[in-house]
Amino acid sequence: MEAEDSPKVTGLDTETDFPSTVYELDIGTDAPPGASRLDTETGTSTGATALDETPGNVVFDESPIAQNGITSAGSHFQTPTPTKHQPYKQPTPEETTIQHNDTKPNSEETMDLIQTWLQAGYSMHCCDQIPKSRCNDRCLPGYRKAFNGGFHVCCYDCVQCSEGEFCNTTDCEICYRCPDEEWPDERRVRCVPKIYDFLSYEKDIVVQISAVTASLFSAITLFILGNFIYYWNTPIVKANNRAVSFILLISILLSFLCVFLFLGRPVDITCRLRQMSFGIFFSTAVSSVLAKTVTVFIAFKATKPGSTWRKWVTLKVSNYVVIVCSSVQALICGIWLTVSSPYQEYDHHSYKGMIIVQCNEGSVIWLYSMLGYMGILASVNFVLAFMVRTLPDSFNEAKFITFSMLVLCSVWIAMIPAYLSTKGKYMVAVEIFAILTSCAGVLGCIFFPKLYILLIKPEFNSRKTILGKNTI
Repeated sequence: MEAEDSPKVTGLDTETDFPSTVYELDIGTDAPPGASRLDTETGTSTGATALDETPGNVVFDESPIAQNGITSAGSHFQTPTPTKHQPYKQPTPEETTIQHNDTKPNSEETMDLIQTWLQAGYSMHCCDQIPKSRCNDRCLPGYRKAFNGGFHVCCYDCVQCSEGEFCNTTDCEICYRCPDEEWPDERRVRCVPKIYDFLSYEKDIVVQISAVTASLFSAITLFILGNFIYYWNTPIVKANNRAVSFILLISILLSFLCVFLFLGRPVDITCRLRQMSFGIFFSTAVSSVLAKTVTVFIAFKATKPGSTWRKWVTLKVSNYVVIVCSSVQALICGIWLTVSSPYQEYDHHSYKGMIIVQCNEGSVIWLYSMLGYMGILASVNFVLAFMVRTLPDSFNEAKFITFSMLVLCSVWIAMIPAYLSTKGKYMVAVEIFAILTSCAGVLGCIFFPKLYILLIKPEFNSRKTILGKNTI
């Protein structure tokens, strides 16, 4: 089929296989040796030295072309002179004339001439675009070829690149995977940097709420501690073991402040400190509560005639309980820090398009050992406080201790499945919630009733009231 822009054929030689037609040659003004222009008015040709300034018609002279070794055999092929690298111009009928002599052109000689011109850097407009056969459109960037199982190998389907892969050219054979720090865009034509995800003060409302809550409870703890110091020598403070109460309040305060180590972008130092510090401070708080419970239990047992518990009353049992129980937790955390300390790590694969900045706990065994030891302390404390909950009113602090340990155990039991089923910053948020809730439960259940007596009902803050029936 002849293209729409192909030149017109004005004459065919039936005696030869090669048509006596005019081929448009992209030669510009650089005609090959032996070519001359034909004067259209006189019908005579001029040599290369007598070319007109206006583009004329290129003819092949009858004389042999010595430079190329080609003889024209006396036939003049006349064609308009094209301009190199310019669009094709349709010739007029006057320009596309063929002058015949008695002899006919040799097709082989003509093809040799065309081949010589092509080797010299010229091109023919009729041959610069080769038609191609296609079953379907090209695959766009972001898609790859997928053989559809048809008969023709040139037929294929276009399949979008898989997650984490991209392709930025058409008709991709394969898609390429982005680096770990990058992720393909929506069109999957290029890789873009991943977003770093952690509990950020600027982006996460959970961080802001946790920071405000921790600050508020820390201020409340300091307020209670100030009132206990102010009423240091009053009966209500003395009856609650002043030294142990002071240690308990300081431990709760430090536990609240540990929350800030869990917030923000994790680094190596915060990863090492946050679990260790919380484990030691909160174990000290639970040990202090246990010391209070043991004191109440010994005091009740010592009131019975001939009881062997009387010798334990004079000893500072509560101080030993706090020191020993806290030291065990400190030893666990020290071994953990020495053997396999926590460190910062980047999780590239848990969430698409995100890099989770988190703390690797180093050894999960030591983490669960720390949490398990706190659970043992809380369980023993709860059982012991439940046993002495029916003591006389002068020792009714065991009731509040029982309730505080019930809150603590409930929170941490509910936290375990939630902690194990989450990842990244949500796991940290669950632990923060457990810390705030358990510390607030111990603080409220044990000290709010005392604070109520000190500030609102000061008439109850007397020795007579403490030893009588109408107590807290």
